[in-house]
Amino acid sequence: MVDRVGVDDEVELQDVVADDGETDDADGLPTPEDRARLSVDQCRPGQVDEPWCGGEHPFRDSSGAMDRCRINRTTPGTVGLLVPLSCMFTGIGVIVDREQGARRELLAAPIPRQLLVVANLLVALLISALQLGALMIAALARGDNFHTRATGLGLFVLAAVLFAIFSYGVAEAMANRIPKQEEYIGATPAVAIVPWFLAGSLFPIHALPAGLTAVAKVLPLTHAMALMRYGLLDSRGSGLHDIWGLHSPTTAAVLSVAVLLVWAAALTAAALRVFSRAAVT
Repeated sequence: MVDRVGVDDEVELQDVVADDGETDDADGLPTPEDRARLSVDQCRPGQVDEPWCGGEHPFRDSSGAMDRCRINRTTPGTVGLLVPLSCMFTGIGVIVDREQGARRELLAAPIPRQLLVVANLLVALLISALQLGALMIAALARGDNFHTRATGLGLFVLAAVLFAIFSYGVAEAMANRIPKQEEYIGATPAVAIVPWFLAGSLFPIHALPAGLTAVAKVLPLTHAMALMRYGLLDSRGSGLHDIWGLHSPTTAAVLSVAVLLVWAAALTAAALRVFSRAAVT
C-alpha cells in the first residue's frame, strides 16, 4: 500500500527539513512545501507494496541493479493482455467469413453447426499458443528466470487455455451479434483491454479502492493471472490470497481454476447459442 503522511512520518519530515534548511517558523516545523514534496515522493509507483517483490524502484534493487523479480512478473501481465487481444482479433474472421466466406456452404454441409464454432476456437487457441510461445522465448532471451516445476508450468498452461477459451467465447458471441467489422473493432478495446487494468496486471488488486477490488475478484482475468504467477513465480500464492483470503495457496488455486472453468463453459455455451440463432436468421 502507499504510505500516507501522518504522525508516523514526522521523522521523515524532519529529514526533509534538515536537507534544505527551510522551516515554516522558528519552531522548526516543516513547511507546506516540505509536506507536499514528501507526499509526492511517497506516492511514486515503485513504492506500492507489492507482495511479489521488495524494494523501492519498480525495476531496480537498492544497489541499482536490475530487479529480476519485477522484470519476471511483467510476463504474466503481458499474457493477460496478449491472449484476449489475440482471441478478439480472431473474431474478425467470423465476420469476414459470414459476409464473404464459405459460411453458407458450411452451414449447408451435413455436419453439426456447432463444429464451426469449435473449429474457430481451435484456430484461436493455436494462434494464442504461438504468440505465447514467442512471448516466453523473448522473456527468456531478456534474462527472465522462472522458478517453476512441471506442476507450476502445467498450472500456467491450464490457466492460459481456460482464459483463451473464455476470451474466444466472448469474441464469437460478439462477432455474431455485431454486423460490421468497424463496430466490432471499436468494441474490442473496451472488452479486451479495460479489464487488464483491474485484474492485478500492474499492481496487486488490494491496492484498488474497495469497490474495484470486489469487481476485480469476479473477473476471470484476475484468476488467470493469479494462477499463472503462482505457477511461474510466486510459490506463496500472494495473488490468490488477495482473491480468496486463504492461507493455503493450493486450495485457492483449485477455487480459481473452478472459476475459470465456469466462465469458460458459460461463454462457450453462450457463443454456441448466439451462433445457432445467427445461422438460422
